[in-house]
Amino acid sequence: MRPFHEFATACLVAIAAASPLVAAECGNDAAGFNAWKPAFAAEAVAAGVGQKGLDALASAKYASSTISADRNQKSFKYSLSKFMQVRGAETIVAQGRKRKARDAQFYKSIEARFGVPAGVIIAIHGMETAFGGFMGDTSVVSAITTLTYDCRRSDFFEPHAIGALKLVDAGAITGTTKGAKHGELGHTQFLPGNALRFGVDGNGDGRVDFYNQSDALASTANFLRQKGWQPGVGYQEGQANFNVIKQWNAAGVYQKAIALMAARIDG
Repeated sequence: MRPFHEFATACLVAIAAASPLVAAECGNDAAGFNAWKPAFAAEAVAAGVGQKGLDALASAKYASSTISADRNQKSFKYSLSKFMQVRGAETIVAQGRKRKARDAQFYKSIEARFGVPAGVIIAIHGMETAFGGFMGDTSVVSAITTLTYDCRRSDFFEPHAIGALKLVDAGAITGTTKGAKHGELGHTQFLPGNALRFGVDGNGDGRVDFYNQSDALASTANFLRQKGWQPGVGYQEGQANFNVIKQWNAAGVYQKAIALMAARIDG
């Protein structure tokens, strides 16, 4: 007897192959998610997703906790001082300075390669996962496909769902890899489409692993550089590189917090 997930994938692909390519219809609750997957599979195949990625899509579950989190992002509505207090800015700065001193050569190599100073990378690392202390407890594929199915921001999340499936194809993640509630993954919580596009090998082992600190931090610096980071130029609000920090996270309070913490870490 064939394992259920193989049977489900075969059915999903067969339905997708037999159907004309039309946009998968979104929904606002779990009821339509399984019916949505074959239509999205057709889009995924057209985008170049392979069998491993399709297997992961077939096994994806509707992530109710992701939808709840998406509807309840209170911290980004705080004042800057409250946000920094809640997110532990003082701890991030204190630990960040220690990390910069302890791994000085690594951070110097990052700046030499990408032009991004240590403080910025360390502040993002601390803010996103407490320096890798907690990288999430939700299936990346389930979360990102749920958000793509959900009508609220389907267009935004669709390329990241395709990216997640391609990361599965590449062996960078699996269908069960855990990340944050919105499908962000690894030490600095890359959205999957960005991980696929900007991921680089930071430790020289020939592969990109976002759950490896060196790879994740190098990839973060690469993201910022590719988004327009100017080496040697300031990154506080009103300076040119602050506009690049905006590309990492759309919340103004987050952007300001990163710039302030980074400056204190860089000293």
